Amino acid sequence: MKRIIADAEQCMSSGMCALTAPDHFDQDDEDGRVVLLAEEAEDGDGDVADAVRLCPAAALRLEPA
Repeated sequence: MKRIIADAEQCMSSGMCALTAPDHFDQDDEDGRVVLLAEEAEDGDGDVADAVRLCPAAALRLEPA
């Protein structure tokens, strides 16, 4: 299990996370910044790992739970 960390202050509202892993991420209706829907991801969850990798602001990371 991995813990998902999302830094909304660092987010640039690109929406890549919400498009890549919509079960885990959304965007705020007002400013478009990342909203974390789930605080953990399974170790083999490729969608979350892809979202972390694709984030242009490097506002997402995974840590051991």
